[in-house]
Amino acid sequence: MRKFWAITILFLCCYLFNLDCGYCGILNNATYDEDAMITKIYEKSTPAVVLIEADLKEGLSSGTGCIIDASGIILTSSHVVEDAPSVQVTISTGEVFKGKIISVMGKDNDLALIKIKTNKILPTIELGDSEKVKVGQKVLAIGNPFGFSGTLTTGIVSRIDYTKNKIQTDAAINPGNSGGPIINIHGEVIGISQSIYNPDNNISNIGIGFAVPINEAKNFIKLSLANAKLSKTNTD
Repeated sequence: MRKFWAITILFLCCYLFNLDCGYCGILNNATYDEDAMITKIYEKSTPAVVLIEADLKEGLSSGTGCIIDASGIILTSSHVVEDAPSVQVTISTGEVFKGKIISVMGKDNDLALIKIKTNKILPTIELGDSEKVKVGQKVLAIGNPFGFSGTLTTGIVSRIDYTKNKIQTDAAINPGNSGGPIINIHGEVIGISQSIYNPDNNISNIGIGFAVPINEAKNFIKLSLANAKLSKTNTD
């Protein structure tokens, strides 16, 4: 007990008189290291995150996507682009491209692939392994909520819904985040932002968001690209 009060008084003195001590240094360094890590992950990941705008019957749909192949293949949510006659993709440099929907998974898993034509080698994002995700792990969400491009929010994995195959997080996800990456502290995508829980019909975030596990997306990507390749071969 005496040791507890001694350390408490030490912290208080350091705070009041702007002093430094071993304990405070450790805490400050830990905070700095985590902040630096988050910044580094953001800077590495965000060039591969895009803004997606699609013309739907209900009006303009805005969401987020991840570049998963340097040739211009983008992963997003199906509800952002499904049945849209035209899709526009804005990459991190501000360049705008016309997107072509090449595959849609459907509402349950809510995934889609888009292709843009460019002569550039585009930056890509690294896909992780959602089987390794644990409740309590820190995560980052990057997206375009309400059109604010390149927005970063942080949180933890709050819950894993094995029945519905969803990852729950308290990282702020809002309209426009759909299709964007949920990233772990290693800079790997472990989920794709899909939806938020709104018991009061409020469209903004209340701390309960859901993502499609990236392993589900990897299976979808593999199958979609195989089918696209087969279709092209048959056409040729």
